[in-house]
Amino acid sequence: MPDESSARPAGGTAVQDLRVIECGEGVSAAFATKVLADLGADVVKVEPPEGDALRRRGPFPRGEPNPEASGSFLYLNANKRGVSLDLRRDEGRDALGALLRDADVLIHNVVPRRRAELGLASDDLTRRHPALIVTAISPFGDGGPHSIYNAHELTVANASGWAFLSPGASPHPELPPLKAFGSQHEMQGGLHASMTTMAALLSRRRTGKGQAIEVSEQESVAAMLEMNFMHWTYSGRETSRCGNRLLGPWFILDCADGQCFVVCVEEHQWQALVEFMGNPEWAKEEIFKDRIARGTNMDALYALMSEWASTWKARDLFREGQERRIPFAPVNRMGEIYADEHLKSRGFFVDMTHPAAGSYRIPGVPFRSKVGSHALRRPAPRLGEHNAELIAGKADR
Repeated sequence: MPDESSARPAGGTAVQDLRVIECGEGVSAAFATKVLADLGADVVKVEPPEGDALRRRGPFPRGEPNPEASGSFLYLNANKRGVSLDLRRDEGRDALGALLRDADVLIHNVVPRRRAELGLASDDLTRRHPALIVTAISPFGDGGPHSIYNAHELTVANASGWAFLSPGASPHPELPPLKAFGSQHEMQGGLHASMTTMAALLSRRRTGKGQAIEVSEQESVAAMLEMNFMHWTYSGRETSRCGNRLLGPWFILDCADGQCFVVCVEEHQWQALVEFMGNPEWAKEEIFKDRIARGTNMDALYALMSEWASTWKARDLFREGQERRIPFAPVNRMGEIYADEHLKSRGFFVDMTHPAAGSYRIPGVPFRSKVGSHALRRPAPRLGEHNAELIAGKADR
């Protein structure tokens, strides 16, 4: 194992002896290594000389583009050190090889057809570094007819089937499918990569051997589409974003100051809701006699409940509903999440300071453990910040 890094937190963590090299650009590899860095691993991010493309995505402070202050980059790369290498040149690949000699894991998201030219071919790397775990993330995996394709989030959203299901219960079949906000497919690919990498490290403890892992973003999401494949397998029914909910009430209500989500399909929940609404006469109508009837007549139910909900503030409705065991949930806007009393009590958001970005607040680690210290310890690296330390060997690693 590599020697312990001075960058690791005092007190030790579950993976404090783990040294990880990250290559590639964008979200998936960065998120995979972020998970490991937040657990205490020593992660070194390798960027091209012009910097990770994520540095140019933003958002930026005051809307002024600055590759050292991209909010996306700062979030995904906290707790890491960074070097800049041109892997298209011999000297860049040689420097990467030197880093890998002391590494346990390499995680990257370079597409298969470009790996050999950048010195990232899995078979070659595991042959030269027999104990190394090489985890490669790509849109479609290493094999199959689509493995040679480039793809962005929108492409994978449709290839995985997720977009076809969104938005759920849409009454507008003429409108196109929608992908989920952000880079969810890349995040899922990264999460699966971190999990399988840890499994490979456990295997290495027994065998002393590393291995190559490939992660498909398309498959990472297709494997999580719940029962939708089963509907087709068992009954030949194809689920889609179109149609209505079978049970009701199940919708988002407009309140006086925001929105509240209600899913109230159990009979005892419905009776509690009717009582909460003051036992209105319309609730006794035959069209609302049970949850299936309420689902069939959701439009009418929505109109009647909306009139009642409009007199409530969203969080008051949520709290009162909880007291009565009625399933309400406020639809939080971003500013409300920052101020959320539960997240505040857990210290989820963390204030950090960066030489270029100044002070900012980002999500912290979404887990707690009694083994070691898990925290945001250092801001994301500036481009090439640790070249002297890690490439020229001018400081103890």
